[in-house]
Amino acid sequence: MSSKSKAWFSNVNPNVFISTVVIILIFLAIVIFAPDAFELLTKKLNQWITDSFSWFYVLSVALFLILLTGIAVSSMGRIKLGPDHSQPDYTYPSWFAMLFTAGMGIGLMFFGVAEPIMHYVSPPSGQPETVLAAQQAMRVTFFHWGLHAWAIYAVVGLSLAYFAYRHQLPLKVRSALYPLIGKRIYGPIGDGVDTFATIGTIFGVATSLGFGVTQINSGLNYLFGWEQSILTQIILIVVVSSIASLSVFLGLDKGVKRLSELNLILALLLLAFIFLTGASIYLLQTTIQTAGQYVSNLFSMTFNLYAYQPNGWIGGWTIMYWAWWIS
Repeated sequence: MSSKSKAWFSNVNPNVFISTVVIILIFLAIVIFAPDAFELLTKKLNQWITDSFSWFYVLSVALFLILLTGIAVSSMGRIKLGPDHSQPDYTYPSWFAMLFTAGMGIGLMFFGVAEPIMHYVSPPSGQPETVLAAQQAMRVTFFHWGLHAWAIYAVVGLSLAYFAYRHQLPLKVRSALYPLIGKRIYGPIGDGVDTFATIGTIFGVATSLGFGVTQINSGLNYLFGWEQSILTQIILIVVVSSIASLSVFLGLDKGVKRLSELNLILALLLLAFIFLTGASIYLLQTTIQTAGQYVSNLFSMTFNLYAYQPNGWIGGWTIMYWAWWIS
């Protein structure tokens, strides 16, 4: 085994690793050997969570955004996430590219187009396929992919970075609990927190990967006639996972950074192509108008639970997004 591999494995917590693997294997076994029962269970669980805890998700994410806004405008916003004399390792464009790729990535490529159409034909309120439905569809899409998503990411990132780089604690989720439980983060409680966080992250990445390979498969079918099948999607999962694993193995500078910058360049080229070859003036008008409506309705949308029209929409969209971003 190479020295690099030994160094990597030396950072692996066996308690967290084994617990995570066992839980994931049990989960996969249920999916493989009892798919119908698993589907029924997940539907009932999703419905129960939506009915019982949608208020908790909405309130939590609202508090995240309020908390981060307060930090940003106060003196705490000037505290460096590192020693006082430290300087950033990356330029703002490179840092933004990595944030964009890891935070939004392929999900935005799909839902940026699909979500407004879905809300237009099946809006959360009002009549479908009307001018008001179109405006609402764009506004809700901005809401789902806007400040709240980044607030969720920032809460976790800020907690990790502050305790890791200001107080030299492990770069793990457990470190955020140090003010509450002290050195017990190094024991079973800390292992449990990291295991829970790891499993949540795996499920979150699996969701993104599932959406992504379905989208890629559909695109290949449309362009080249590739069959839309489970086998094709498995091959795509292996290819995408291999590229992602290689970029992580190469490290931030040689792998993640370069792949993220390439991803951002391709996204900007796609944006420029659509803008220049499409209805440019109309795109500018709708973007500016929707951005204004998003900002002016931000407070009401943040706390809107559609309590007086319980049609299940919020569970399939807003709550799903908040849970996805959190994972």
